[in-house]
Amino acid sequence: MTTPSSRPSGTDGHPAPPPGCPAHGPRRLYGPEAESDPMGLYEKLRAEHGSVAPVLLQGDVPAWLVLGHGENLHMTRTPSQFSRDSRRWRAQHDGTAPPGHPLAPVFTWQPICVFADGAEHERLRGAVTDSIARIDHRGVRRHINRYSNRLVNEFCQDGRADLVSRFAEHLPMMVMAQILGMPEEYDERLVQAARDMIKGTGTANESNEYVMTVLRRLVARRRETPEEDFATWLTEHPAGLTDDEVGQHLRLVLIAAYETTANLIANVLRMVLTDPRFRARLSGGHMTLPEAVEQTLWDEPPFTTILGRWAVGDTELGGKRIKAGDALIVGIAAANADPVVRPDPTASMRGNRSHLAFSGGPHECPGQDIGRAIADTGIDALLLRLPDLQLAVAEHELRYSAALMSRQLVELPVTFAPRPPQDVTGPPNATPGARRPQWQVDSPGPLPEPRPLPRERQPEAPREAPAAVAVPPEQAPGNAPRRAWRTVIRWWRGH
Repeated sequence: MTTPSSRPSGTDGHPAPPPGCPAHGPRRLYGPEAESDPMGLYEKLRAEHGSVAPVLLQGDVPAWLVLGHGENLHMTRTPSQFSRDSRRWRAQHDGTAPPGHPLAPVFTWQPICVFADGAEHERLRGAVTDSIARIDHRGVRRHINRYSNRLVNEFCQDGRADLVSRFAEHLPMMVMAQILGMPEEYDERLVQAARDMIKGTGTANESNEYVMTVLRRLVARRRETPEEDFATWLTEHPAGLTDDEVGQHLRLVLIAAYETTANLIANVLRMVLTDPRFRARLSGGHMTLPEAVEQTLWDEPPFTTILGRWAVGDTELGGKRIKAGDALIVGIAAANADPVVRPDPTASMRGNRSHLAFSGGPHECPGQDIGRAIADTGIDALLLRLPDLQLAVAEHELRYSAALMSRQLVELPVTFAPRPPQDVTGPPNATPGARRPQWQVDSPGPLPEPRPLPRERQPEAPREAPAAVAVPPEQAPGNAPRRAWRTVIRWWRGH
């Protein structure tokens, strides 16, 4: 098998496949077919080429798409063969992928852990993982609930809303801006720039520069005025990151966490609203909301592909001859549907986290648990506030926008009974008197305070009760539910 050609397949009127290739040449990972049905395209490529297929990126730049689950694991776990250093890409040296390419924000080398291997990768990633470890997860969940309440308050009285533009697109950015240390920078422009910069659009480079401008301001502020936030922890880390390295890693964390979580929230909500089997498993108590999130990571991963890896030398993968400098794409969605690991695509994957939604190997996403927390906590808060959500259109009317790295739900219109706003500082509550659906994940509610017995029936305390056997009322064996609820209240208040 030769290196993927830049000539498109002869099936669409273009020149025939190059000599040495199978009957089918490389297909485009952009354009109508890729945007309308990416999973269908992956299966065509699998049938035509097997576990590794030649493809074309924007501008008909050649690359390899890795479709097999095992092949993706081998590629991501073997940096000695498949490097993350994009400067190895031959297409950048011969001008095929110039600096102004629509995917430049994704593949242009930067001084960050994503493009490093070996000791340098360990230094940079260590700064990121150490800083992530300092995040107060209880505090994050309180922010998620508070921001979820705030977003729902904006449309709860309307009786209808688009859950993509009014909820899924905004909640992750609100939370991540808080974590990074720049809640004042959160606005609609930042949200849209974050979505645009990885799509390979004509405005992707402009959007990337806007995001970096915001982050450079943050780095400058934290160098002068440290706070208890992610940006400060990066600036102060013993790895000694430069201002540019700090800014680039802030962008990495912001965009990776934002894009994946926004898509994940939309996909889980769509599954709950449209898939009877999915909803039935929740309804019957056979699936918790975190398990529903995990199932969605198998079925509808937030990133469909990741560009990329670059061959260190001539090698072989999936029976294909890969040349030094070739680009390879991690095929996340295709790998999750690989018949070798998932012969029945409709089967539940409960308890199985071997999906590649967060990639694999030394570059596996270090902040994936934060994304999971934003998704399951935010969705639970939304469904608790609006337990009667119903899809406002037929499922086939839902529209998607696809790019190389992701497939996004454009809108998720829903209807519900109008409700009054709630206090955003407290935990989300169901509307008084509203019956909560059985499929909704529940939390224990407060028990009524016990009434005191009549005075004449109050038991007399022993005159000489030893201190060692004195048991506080709330710790009595019969009060376990009340103790559990008070533990929840203490957690909520941060004690």
